[in-house]
Amino acid sequence: MKLWQKSIPTQEKVDRFTQGKDIEMDTYLAKFDILGSLAHIKMLYQIKILTYEEFNQLSEALRKLYLEIENNQFVIDQNMEDIHSYIEYRLTNSIGEAGKKIHTARSRNDQVLLDIKLFLRSEVEELILHIEKLFHVFIKLSNQYKDFLMPGYTHFQLAMPSSFGLWFGGYAESLLDDMITIKAAYSIINKNPLGSAAGYGSSFPIQRKLTTEYLGFEDLNYNAINAQMNRGKVERITASAIANFADTLARFSNDACTFLNQNFGFISFPSELTTGSSIMPHKKNPDVFELVRSYCNRIKALPNEIIIMTTNLPLGYNRDLQLIKEHIFPVFSNLHDCIDMVQLMLEKIEIQPDILKDKKYLYLFTVEKINQLVITGTPFRTAYKQVVDMIEQDKFDFKGEITHIHEGSIGNLCNQAIVSSMEKLIQSFHFENVHVAIETLLTREKIEIKN
Repeated sequence: MKLWQKSIPTQEKVDRFTQGKDIEMDTYLAKFDILGSLAHIKMLYQIKILTYEEFNQLSEALRKLYLEIENNQFVIDQNMEDIHSYIEYRLTNSIGEAGKKIHTARSRNDQVLLDIKLFLRSEVEELILHIEKLFHVFIKLSNQYKDFLMPGYTHFQLAMPSSFGLWFGGYAESLLDDMITIKAAYSIINKNPLGSAAGYGSSFPIQRKLTTEYLGFEDLNYNAINAQMNRGKVERITASAIANFADTLARFSNDACTFLNQNFGFISFPSELTTGSSIMPHKKNPDVFELVRSYCNRIKALPNEIIIMTTNLPLGYNRDLQLIKEHIFPVFSNLHDCIDMVQLMLEKIEIQPDILKDKKYLYLFTVEKINQLVITGTPFRTAYKQVVDMIEQDKFDFKGEITHIHEGSIGNLCNQAIVSSMEKLIQSFHFENVHVAIETLLTREKIEIKN
């Protein structure tokens, strides 16, 4: 069944090619298509396009379908073109002529765009809450190991003293920065495109602000053309924000692989979290971090994939956009898996104490030596030259305490300020507004109707 079916059928080969993986991808959108339809028919009733009886029948039937989806009993008929045609088919079979009115005053274009935005909004919320848990694991480790010193590197050469507290805390604040970028993406996601129809509005007297309210959107995409141009753009912006999280996890995973190496030996993990070799019995391989690194690097390519697929598309909907779903929908599950595994490894990480007591790390303290001389009155450039001479004559030595106390240094991590910023940022998403709106749509008793 096709919503656009005409008297002359399309060749089966063309059908198969143009449909592609739509049925598979539409399983991601099923419950969001129901939510969008519930909001749409509620609005149609308010503007008297639907009668009270029709609205009632459609609402009840849609909620039953939603329950099927929640109970994993909903399967899209493979003979259907997509989720939208299947739901309309189910409604018509269930309640008759009223089911045929579900598509009034909308196009598949704004319907699909709405579904994608609702899907992305839901996935972003789950991702944020998951990353928040990982963030607190990093903070906990940062506080726990704030006094455990380790080498810091630039150009992958010994640079200055660092600490495990600074290392873990750095990745915590990196997740905070990533969260800021996804907040910007969420602001674009959380606008209602429904009512833009095929991209040029509708001749029906629809009330777009009503569906905006019913679905818990913060605002709507006012201009109908801009609403349709959001297709591809909203996925690209979301992918860019997700790629930032992936980059943070990939970089941490690379650090972990390096620091686990026997030539470093800074960290270790229980044997049950590492893998072995078929011929080398001593091996403890960081396969988890290597795979996280690779998965996340693949996710980092997603924004570029979407940019390429949407390059130079003409105004209005184009079928090219269909393929984006195959790229972005599975990414959330991949990223959740990576977060789970990084958190599992962090919860069992073992830290090597007293690393910097080894003489090979002596030159980490050259800047400390310069600063000691400067504090006693030696000009910085003179002190620098004196330390160079000590190194070249193999006479360099350092005695004293590491006293870095400025904000964000090894002696003053400012973790509480970072935690406070994260808490404020997550609160600013106002997820509770979405929850109330969706609960209202799904609870029949809470729907206001006009007799």
